[in-house]
Amino acid sequence: MKKHKTISNPDLTVGKNNKQRWNQAKHRRHGFHNAHRLFRRALMIRSRNVLVLASQPNASIQNHPGLKKLMRNSAFSAVCCIRDDKILMEAAAGDFSTSQPHSIQSISKLHIHLIIGQLISQGVLSLKAKVKDYLPDIGSGYAEVPVQALLDMKVNNNFSEDYFDPHSDCYTEEIALGWRLPSNNMDKESTLVDFTNSITGFCDQENITVADYKSANTDVLTRILAKFSPKSLAVHIEEIADAIGYEGAFHISLSPDGYPAFSGGGCLSARDLARFGLMFARKGLDIHGADFANSAFLTKSLSRNAPNLSKPKEWLRYSNHLMTDGRFVGHAGYGGQFLLVDTITKTSCSFLSVLENEDGYDDMYMGEVAATLREICAQ
Repeated sequence: MKKHKTISNPDLTVGKNNKQRWNQAKHRRHGFHNAHRLFRRALMIRSRNVLVLASQPNASIQNHPGLKKLMRNSAFSAVCCIRDDKILMEAAAGDFSTSQPHSIQSISKLHIHLIIGQLISQGVLSLKAKVKDYLPDIGSGYAEVPVQALLDMKVNNNFSEDYFDPHSDCYTEEIALGWRLPSNNMDKESTLVDFTNSITGFCDQENITVADYKSANTDVLTRILAKFSPKSLAVHIEEIADAIGYEGAFHISLSPDGYPAFSGGGCLSARDLARFGLMFARKGLDIHGADFANSAFLTKSLSRNAPNLSKPKEWLRYSNHLMTDGRFVGHAGYGGQFLLVDTITKTSCSFLSVLENEDGYDDMYMGEVAATLREICAQ
């Protein structure tokens, strides 16, 4: 039998600086604009009904100097601001649009807040329980950690999320998220279970006052939700999509063992990401005005004491897997993504961009994005 020539998939093969091609600096813009087609495997969900939006331009937002500055940055992809069912402002770069899917990275973590809130209201989970109570096989890095600490990014173990270190654990994690192949393509792909079980080095976390951001915390929460929810996580995602009313599709990468990558594998358009934010503006009501999310859990998440983020986003706290200062709620994402919602004005603003520096991250830039969205949402 003839032996055919094959090559390792070039999009998923690890190259320079231990990154797959679609996350290397010179390919990242194409990668983030097409991640939904580049993942090793993914789930795609459409909403049953679409939330219809009307245009109601807001000149103050359109002419905001901080936003205009961000839109001039070469990283800019798209922005969309919605209040109720009115688009106050939307714009996109010349190579993109507000209706195209874009990697939203860690904004995907907000799904955990919605799902765990539902399970708490059903009495399925206790935030005081330790991870080992739910996952007896978990490694020493998480066995003694309370579920509440996972939700608040208040865990001290050996997992490292240093975007400036190409050999940080967060890049190894990407294999378990379905984003890339192992460095040696002949090696077995690590599952999410194997990856989270391998983390060691637990230390006491009681004195943590600044969030110690670890996407592996989300991976552990994903396993707990998958094991104890009476519904599959795919059904939860579908129900969230129906409650939000996406115009396009929600895509999310899958681990080799079938877990959705809530730690960062989601893709949405700017318009649909702003629709997603409206769920928080409505205090958990769906597009038909019916209760969907656990509104009491959301309200408590906004007001409770929780670790602050590091500068320049220190005005935000990390509480129950969302970022908040008590009024604003949202989440940031690697590479230049941000969703921010004003619970007073009921305004949801999504901002998508692609940082093309070697590391794909810039603290000052992200601080500027967050501060600008805060000003815009409050208008």
